[in-house]
Amino acid sequence: MRFEADTEIAADAEQVWAVLVDVGRWPEWTGSVTQAERGEAGPLAVGATARLTQPKLRPALWRVTELTERREFVWVSAAPGVRTTGEHRLLSLPDGRTRVELAIDQSGPLAGLIGRLYGGLLRRYLRMEADGLRRRCERG
Repeated sequence: MRFEADTEIAADAEQVWAVLVDVGRWPEWTGSVTQAERGEAGPLAVGATARLTQPKLRPALWRVTELTERREFVWVSAAPGVRTTGEHRLLSLPDGRTRVELAIDQSGPLAGLIGRLYGGLLRRYLRMEADGLRRRCERG
């Protein structure tokens, strides 16, 4: 099961990246996350972890598996029967704006069931994250 959301932000990729990778501050700009705690100090990097608490979902531990500075990071959270991959991609546009592409991809024996039960919620949360990121980056 795959869920996606995207938006364009009137800010350069460096500015958007700085907000996006400051995971501990996500609750300030998206209602889809009520608590975010980094497992380690320092910049987000491959192997880094974060524990996210989201309304109506169990807290989840995410581990960064891929990271290209100012372009993308991918992280994974595992629970019995399902592996969830979160993708965060930035594309610099010619006019100085940034396109943000977010996705959640679920795999494993329970992925179909969880997708049917929580698909609407996951779509809403991705949309909230995209819109909140845009608002945070575009405010003066």
